[in-house]
Amino acid sequence: MVKATIEIAGESNFSPKQLEVVTLAAWFHDCGYTNTHRNHEDSSKTIAADFLRQCNYPEEDIRQVLACIEATRFPQNPKSPEEEVLADADLYHFTKTDYPKYERRLKMEFKTYLGKTYTDEEWDETNYALLKQHSYYTAYGKTVLQKFKEVNMERLKTKLTK
Repeated sequence: MVKATIEIAGESNFSPKQLEVVTLAAWFHDCGYTNTHRNHEDSSKTIAADFLRQCNYPEEDIRQVLACIEATRFPQNPKSPEEEVLADADLYHFTKTDYPKYERRLKMEFKTYLGKTYTDEEWDETNYALLKQHSYYTAYGKTVLQKFKEVNMERLKTKLTK
């Protein structure tokens, strides 16, 4: 996630301060999973704010970090370029060649932590629908990441039509 954030921010011509804010948000965005699975973003924001305040990080910058973390909550609704970068980076895995491996791990996570079980076909349908309705926010996401996501969509579509 941090690497994806830096990649996308680099293509967004961010200032050093903007890059710092989104990178910090990337590091903290999922740490709330250590406390809870549902609405983990709230816990992530608390952990980030507490840590950054202990480090005397500026309050305005803390607010931006927390807004970026909030932008990863599903359904995503980023309101600034920084939030858009983090939202796109959070779902960067949609573009990966090993997306099927990620899907399998996520299916196990849903069963373990949420008590949700799916047949293979139901899971594929759910993932295909998610990828289909999802949109990237940054120019880089729309022009570069989208193409790679479409490869995974096509793979799922092929599985579903067999």
